[in-house]
Amino acid sequence: MADIKVHDKTFIPFLEADKIQHRVEQLGRAISRDYKDRTPLFIGVLNGAFMFCSDLVRAVDIDVEVTFVRLSSYNGMDSSGRVRHVMGLRENVKNRDLIIVEDIVDSGLTMEKALDYFKSLEPASVTIASLLLKPECLKCDLHIEYTGFEIPEKFVVGYGLDYDGLGRNFKDIYQLKPE
Repeated sequence: MADIKVHDKTFIPFLEADKIQHRVEQLGRAISRDYKDRTPLFIGVLNGAFMFCSDLVRAVDIDVEVTFVRLSSYNGMDSSGRVRHVMGLRENVKNRDLIIVEDIVDSGLTMEKALDYFKSLEPASVTIASLLLKPECLKCDLHIEYTGFEIPEKFVVGYGLDYDGLGRNFKDIYQLKPE
């Protein structure tokens, strides 16, 4: 893995694709075990979680349904702390098991708002699957049932994560190069 340039920033290798896929497969097995004999609805949070959600759905061996919502709190490299609900949920989720699939939980503010929204729809259960978690950045108390990797407070791109719209297409994950 070589360094990459996205817009005006240089990023260095952080997580290789093979390691990501191995962890996604482990998460898929755990979800399959935990939801045996149930049909959960995976709710991918766009845009960042589309790759992770796709791979995670293929890693489970139970019946699932998939939909997407769009929530956003980022401007460039900074979380704005304000959640905008851009694209809504069309499925009836009352009494359904929901698995919210997120690319990264940073401050947790976006996920906290998302959980409030989904819980208000009276599902049977709501759990979170996040590829990445930055525990030292959390500003609220969240329980994330399925975490791919805990990472330090670093800005990352690749595997669905972006910097101002670019960098999502890399199969590996890169971190911002220290200056």
